[in-house]
Amino acid sequence: CVRKMSEIKIQTTPFDARFPNVNQTKNCWQNYYDYSKCVAAKGEDFAPCRTFKRSYMALCPNEWVSCGH
Repeated sequence: CVRKMSEIKIQTTPFDARFPNVNQTKNCWQNYYDYSKCVAAKGEDFAPCRTFKRSYMALCPNEWVSCGH
């Protein structure tokens, strides 16, 4: 789960009008759900699936996600 800093691209999650509030718990869950549905339908290598994964990894608390996801 350890990566070199040169391998990490820092990017913020784009604004989602469905979740305008400061509390991003529902946004975290929705991105995780969208990712799991996307992977089931298209596979992990599909670019939109990777976008959902980046979003939920950024939004969800570290305790909710593990290095294996």
